[in-house]
Amino acid sequence: MKFADPKNDIAFKKIFGDENHKEVLISFLNAVLDFQGEQTIVDVELANPYQVPKIEALKETILDIKATNQKQEHFIVEMQKKDLGDFTKRSLYYTAKAYVNQLDAGKNYHKLKKVYFIGLLNFTMFEGGSCISRHLILNQETNTQDLDDFEFCFIELPKFNTPLVELNTLLDKWLYFIKNAASLEMVPKELAGDKALEQAFDSAKMYNWNREEMDVYDYMHLKAWDEINTIDTAVRKAKKQGIEQGVEQGIEQEKIETAKNAIKQGLDNQMISAITELSPDEVEKLR
Repeated sequence: MKFADPKNDIAFKKIFGDENHKEVLISFLNAVLDFQGEQTIVDVELANPYQVPKIEALKETILDIKATNQKQEHFIVEMQKKDLGDFTKRSLYYTAKAYVNQLDAGKNYHKLKKVYFIGLLNFTMFEGGSCISRHLILNQETNTQDLDDFEFCFIELPKFNTPLVELNTLLDKWLYFIKNAASLEMVPKELAGDKALEQAFDSAKMYNWNREEMDVYDYMHLKAWDEINTIDTAVRKAKKQGIEQGVEQGIEQEKIETAKNAIKQGLDNQMISAITELSPDEVEKLR
């Protein structure tokens, strides 16, 4: 059995943006935001539900899912595979835009509802810390959240390394699914039994996909590998230039810089080692 990689743009939106299986997005949002009791999301309305994008229209695709809950609060969920720079500023822009777009021509500010931004990142954005971080607007003196209409949650997938046998929470299971589904051949028993997770796996089964979906998926996958090959080419050019100039130190520095960039792209240590010829231990030290 072949599962699609949820980090692929079309797979992410097919899994989490299907109007016929809203329980997947609802379960994921409740797990990420730890919503319980009255806060629990019981339904969502997708502002831009899943549709197969046309390959000829694809450029730098940023596919996000806008949802609202029973309190009419807004949620922006975005999967970002590579560090394009200024992601924090873009998340602020998207959130502010969603907030402003709630109003018509009249300025009935009391109608404005809270907006949550959830960014799933296949790269490391913050130094240190855990894989998930929540960001609020707080009063510097009292540490109280007096301005509570914006909230940001960033999930850095490279920092999530919990093994299958140690998954304790529903959030752990969702993150494991997103990071590792493409390498699985069947649904692990540790992830079975939850209706939403099982539906997510079912949506990720590629034998259920049509030809058009497969074409777009393959296009996005090959595009990612082209970027890896670009890194490899840069390393080989650096080697050649270093040899010609007799500057071994320059080659080593190029390897280090390439490895750092690859870490930001979310590549694992083994792949970076193969690309740069640094040892896995050296790559881990850089990470």
